[in-house]
Amino acid sequence: MPRKVTVDALACEGHGRCQNNAPEVFQLDADDISRVQLDEIPDALVAKVERAIRTCPRQAITWVEG
Repeated sequence: MPRKVTVDALACEGHGRCQNNAPEVFQLDADDISRVQLDEIPDALVAKVERAIRTCPRQAITWVEG
């Protein structure tokens, strides 16, 4: 089942922990807001995304339901 993830741009403070944990998925833009680089998260990257979710100090990253 394809999985998707999102970043709440209003909550993100640009700490970059998500990019450190899953650089294939997250990238900080020019405004230091994290952006998701993939439409769907492959199974091989799910553990990295989970780590990024857990380490986000603002809890700005979530899985998209449905």
